[in-house]
Amino acid sequence: MTSKGLLVLEDGQVFEGILCGATPEGGFTCGEVVFNTSMSGYQEIITDPSYAGQIICFTYTHIGNYGITPLDDESSKPFCRGIVVRNLSRRPSSWRSAQDIQTFMEEAGLPAIASIDTRRLTRHVRQHGSIRGAFGSLLESELKEIAQRASGTQGVDLAREVTCETQYQMGSGRLSVVAYDFGIKSSILNQLSKIASVTVVPASTPYQDVLDAKVDGVFLSNGPGDPSAVGYGIDNVKHLLGRVPIFGICLGHQILATALGAKTFKLEFGHHGANHPVRNLSSQRVEITSQNHNYAVSPDLPSGLEVTHVNLNDHVVEGIASRDYPAFGVQYHPEAGPGPHDGRYLFDDFARLMDAFRQDHNGWADESAKTVTMATGPVELKGSL
Repeated sequence: MTSKGLLVLEDGQVFEGILCGATPEGGFTCGEVVFNTSMSGYQEIITDPSYAGQIICFTYTHIGNYGITPLDDESSKPFCRGIVVRNLSRRPSSWRSAQDIQTFMEEAGLPAIASIDTRRLTRHVRQHGSIRGAFGSLLESELKEIAQRASGTQGVDLAREVTCETQYQMGSGRLSVVAYDFGIKSSILNQLSKIASVTVVPASTPYQDVLDAKVDGVFLSNGPGDPSAVGYGIDNVKHLLGRVPIFGICLGHQILATALGAKTFKLEFGHHGANHPVRNLSSQRVEITSQNHNYAVSPDLPSGLEVTHVNLNDHVVEGIASRDYPAFGVQYHPEAGPGPHDGRYLFDDFARLMDAFRQDHNGWADESAKTVTMATGPVELKGSL
């Protein structure tokens, strides 16, 4: 589909463009508009389940120039509502390319709009915050009304839309891990599989099923939307704390923090890109990180939690560790497909934590605290069975 179309925001801002990709049902698509500043990795971004409910505006001007390969998919299909680009490349140039992006979007049912002034759109989102929008072939007035009626992400449990239906296995490492799928990425599974045999389970899997499996650790995955809407996930984590080591990334980090008594809030326009500087407060090392989230953990933490990483752009909390339980999480994406890979040491930290927990028959008595040396620094942990 290549015809003229409009992108209309809920506040009435209008952008003219060319419709491409799949033809949306009813002649429109709608969602929360966010922008991503990455210069590469558009396929990984498009197929990241964390974008469910959102329309992605790419700030980089050429999208599709190196084509599409199934090897770079982060999930079985795109869950985002659509993409907005300046220039959509019709002729990919890469030895890895298996198809062009237009064909990929048509087969995946993903609508797009090109020839948009993405600089103007990005500036508008920065000034006014994440905003609902709609694009398609309908009239301007119709698209504006649709945008204003769109649900957005606040208070919506989007994890249920992207989680797996049944559990499955990945990897053959010496440790055993249950990974809660709130929208898990293939890159994360690839990293976990290097250290463990991984059982991926649906987001609503009861905590007792995990304990009955007698695994070495629990991983809480990335995912879309508002962590406060995933109450069942928070409740499960509360029952797992102290009984098994826990590592959370992105939404999993927020769920872990909430289970430990912290609060979360919605950022003005979110963090979406592959160039965010984050300081490791233990080593003082600055990591360049990949990020994709609209919510964050409040810096006003309860006494049992400490901040391990901070975003140097806006000082948002990027990592936490519990003083009372073998549990930690980071807001950014250490697996980062295609990159950067500055934070991948955290998977080794998770393995180190699981090993330490195993040494005392899968648990520590309340009175016998253990100190585990991790890349984030020495952490004193005290488990309870």
